[in-house]
Amino acid sequence: MKIAVIDGQGGGVGKAIVQALKPHLAEIDELLALGTNATATVTMLKSGASIGATGENAIIYNAPRVDIIAGPIGIIIANALYGEISPKIASAVAESSATKVLIPIDRCRLIIPGASSRTLQTNIKDAVEQIITLMSEDPS
Repeated sequence: MKIAVIDGQGGGVGKAIVQALKPHLAEIDELLALGTNATATVTMLKSGASIGATGENAIIYNAPRVDIIAGPIGIIIANALYGEISPKIASAVAESSATKVLIPIDRCRLIIPGASSRTLQTNIKDAVEQIITLMSEDPS
């Protein structure tokens, strides 16, 4: 099972996802930190990701090569994360055959009804639980 965590800005959401997945690293072949910038990548690596890569090309290259992609919902929206998600990144992530587990965040003029009534920590916890469920369903 290969899991990519994609994040930008300071990498805080990605960090939380990686930290929550740490107890399950034995079940994960590769936990890949893909940052839109070096700060996000380093933050996720320090949190326990097994390998990291930075930038548009790294995300475009790796998106179709993983089983699960996790991160804030903005990773599928062009120009989200204050412009860090290029149209090419959004397209690569959205078109990947990987299962996407996306954290709803009401920022950057993106409103997700119901998401604002829950904390970011709760949304991350739920996302990680979904990833763990997906890992147990993996036929390989």
